[in-house]
This record gives sequence, structure tokens and C-alpha cells, in this order.
Amino acid sequence: MKTIPIAVLTSALAFVACTKSNRTLIQNAGSDTMLEVAQALAETYGKEVSGVSIAVKGGGSQVGISGIIDGTIDLANSSRKLKPEEVEAARKKNHEPVEHHVGYDGIAIYVHKENPITSLTIEQLKQIYMDNGKLTKWSQLGVTVTAGMSDEIILISRQSNSGTYEYFRESVLGDKKTNFRLGTRDMNGSKDVVDLVTKTRSAIGYSGLAYANAEVKLIPVAKKDGEKAILPTIDSVLDKSYPIARPLFMYTVGQPKPAVQQYLDWIKSDAGQRVLVANHYPPLRKL
Repeated sequence: MKTIPIAVLTSALAFVACTKSNRTLIQNAGSDTMLEVAQALAETYGKEVSGVSIAVKGGGSQVGISGIIDGTIDLANSSRKLKPEEVEAARKKNHEPVEHHVGYDGIAIYVHKENPITSLTIEQLKQIYMDNGKLTKWSQLGVTVTAGMSDEIILISRQSNSGTYEYFRESVLGDKKTNFRLGTRDMNGSKDVVDLVTKTRSAIGYSGLAYANAEVKLIPVAKKDGEKAILPTIDSVLDKSYPIARPLFMYTVGQPKPAVQQYLDWIKSDAGQRVLVANHYPPLRKL
């Protein structure tokens, strides 16, 4: 689970300590993919709007969704839609989940910056990551192994409570029942995936576009063999040319309370959407 930034944590503690201040506390938890932008949104909103504190934590989409099912948080960040059985579980507890679309994400394919590979197709990614897939060596992809790099493809993945894990399995492996290859290194967070790729020359990993850095290379992806491979960018996500992209959601229990609704309205406004762009997340619309 990720560390809450000092500014956000301090605002939450200030609410507890200063009961006479009449500040409203909004509990926001869930998707690790959305954690950095959720923190940035909370900090920016806290500077612009008095009387509201937003406590943010990660843990994965499932953590936020469980909070909505149980009615223990105000906002759940999720990088996937709720499953029908999750909606039903919430309803059994008299909690009606309400979906709020707040932005987009491109699931980028990361390799070490010195890996010479130039592009991949969805089918190649499937054969790399699926159980009993045909691609286990870089040489099978026409890659000449460089110094310090083994031919074996080291697979970096996410833990199963991650919405990114589920979306990748469904959109790349083909369905919810196809298993990942045994031996993947399953990381807790989006940043952890990228960090491990930076240290592992033979690795490949998938994570949110916003987590890119100078030590890794983003690989263009083609929908099919023979089609143009597209690099993940804010523009290629918004124009739907990048093939591994998805909406990002926040969920509430029923219609939001006034303070939460005002926060959601601000997130969807140009001011809130500019925070997404500043943190390398595709917004709801071109600004």
C-alpha cells in the first residue's frame, strides 16, 4: 500500500485533532493506478476550497470497491467497472454504487531503456503473458540480446486485486478465465512495476502511462500484425488509436453527499482535468 503524501495526511489529521474547525473529511481509497492523480487532485482542491479535507490511500481497485460495498468510504477509485456480483453484494447491504467517470488511462508496455525492441502486437503480448504462451525468449521477437541482458523474458505483472491486472487479462489475454504464465513477478503497485523494469534488463511490464520515467522505454503496440504500432500518449488514448486504454472511475454509495458532489464536479471541470494532464493522465476531453 502506498504512503499518503504529507500534505494530504496532515489535512486528515488536522480534521481529527481540530473538531471545532467544522471541516468536512472525504475518505478516498482504491486504485493504485489512480493514486498519484488522486493525491494531486486532493492537494489542489484543498488549496482552492476551504473547509474540506480529503484523505487518500491506495491498495488497489478492490480496496476501494470493498469500501463501497461496506459503505465505509466516500469515494472509491477504480481502474475498472464494478462487476455485477460486486453491485449485488453492495445492494444486499443497502448500498447502491453510483459510477462517476473522471478520466482515462493508457496501459503502457514497459521495457528497460536499453532493450532494442521497437514494437509489439496484442497477439505477441498475449503469447508472452498467457499460461503456455509461445513467446518466452527475446530472440523469438527478433531482439538481439545486449550486454547484461538474458534471452529469457522476465514478466512483471500486478497482483490480482488490481484493476489493471484484470483489465490487462481481459483486453490482452482475451478473457477473464485465461491465466497468466506461472512465474510472473506480481507487484503491489503501478510504480513498483516500473521500478523493477528499470533494474531488470530482460524484463517487460505493464502499468499506467503516468508512471513512465527516463529509465524505461514505452513500446508502441499494434492491434494486429501488419497494422501501425501506436505509442501510448495522452493524445493516442483520447483519439482511441492506442489499443490498451480504459476509463477511470470514482464510485460513491448512492448519490454523493453535497461536499463529495462538489468535489466530483470540480474534478470533471477544466480546473480538475488540468490536474490530470499535469500528472500525465488523459483527461475526459481535450482541453
